[in-house]
Amino acid sequence: MAIERIESKEAFKRFVERVEGESGYRRPTAFGICRVDRGQKNRDKILQAIFPLINWNENYGSAAVLAAALRESGERIDFSATEQVFDVTDAMVVNALAAFHPFVAEAAGEAHRNVQVIKELARIVECEELEDNFRIVFLFEDAAPGSVEAVYLKLYALSLGKAELRSVDLSGAFGILHNVAWFGNEPFELEWLRENEIELKLGGAYPEIESVDKFPRYLQHIIPADNTRILDSAKVRMGAQLHPGTTVMPGASYINFNAGTTGPVMVEGRISSSAIVGPGSDVGGGASILGVLSGTNGNPVTIGQNVLLGANSVTGIPLGDGCIVDAGIAILEGTKVAISRAELEKIKEVNPLWDVKVEEENIFKGVELAGKNGIHFRQNSMTGQIVALRSRREVTLNVELH
Repeated sequence: MAIERIESKEAFKRFVERVEGESGYRRPTAFGICRVDRGQKNRDKILQAIFPLINWNENYGSAAVLAAALRESGERIDFSATEQVFDVTDAMVVNALAAFHPFVAEAAGEAHRNVQVIKELARIVECEELEDNFRIVFLFEDAAPGSVEAVYLKLYALSLGKAELRSVDLSGAFGILHNVAWFGNEPFELEWLRENEIELKLGGAYPEIESVDKFPRYLQHIIPADNTRILDSAKVRMGAQLHPGTTVMPGASYINFNAGTTGPVMVEGRISSSAIVGPGSDVGGGASILGVLSGTNGNPVTIGQNVLLGANSVTGIPLGDGCIVDAGIAILEGTKVAISRAELEKIKEVNPLWDVKVEEENIFKGVELAGKNGIHFRQNSMTGQIVALRSRREVTLNVELH
């Protein structure tokens, strides 16, 4: 069977309502069409998935069209499943194009980018068969991913800001993705390189490998905002989220997947997986914000607004707004921090909900100060003791650089 060409937007609306009204139909949480890179040795191995567009809790009419196009092309979608992945066939593209017909002429705008995807696939079909190089993915709930395509769709959702950091289930992602050699945006199976090493090297065709990893680099897939700067592509991993205005300097900086910024931030240090940095903050050269697997007892670290992390400092607790961690010191959950009566009274003024008894000399564990505003962590150079003062310094970024 085939979808008859729909001639008007009113008819399109009725078509979508009819599809969504069918027994068992379920709107997807996310969906998208991707081009996949397959293994050079094993074509059944998906090395990466490249999505020109992802849909996340949106564009349900397009989802209905693609589901109907799959069905009319002979595929059966299990709407009770958490995830479904299918090959995109020539017949499916023809069916989808027939349903999208009322919008084809105006598809150059942002409003109908799913139509643009189908139009481009139709153009490819005119020149060659799609074979199995394109896949369509439906996620019906946010569960642990079961395919490389689903992992990539979720990484896109994070990097594009369609999903909040820490909000997406990536359980088991490392076990699903393959460790590959990256040459630009092309992944190579390591086993294939070993088997063909002699011929490639003697023929001058051995690729210039830039990295070996399960994740590609952010800039291989994501176009950043106009006022975002990444001075070294190796410093940001796919699945990181960079708010417009973020600057990532070279050197000791790094932003892992499922981590990033929620406003303009200067990054010269490391933001580990699950760590989030608020607007106006400065992660100094070599500073490290620990992730859930590196010293925080599984507690994700959030850094507030206008926070300064000094060079080579280590932060393993959440920090509120306007905090400072001096260069070279580590503030972990178990770090003992001394606060005088006078300074604690000042800190309480900017943390009015903090119910704490004030003594002449107050000793806290770092975890007891987690998330508090306006704290300046320092080290007494005479005794080595870590102390905290009321931070009076306003940390601001140079607006000309962001």
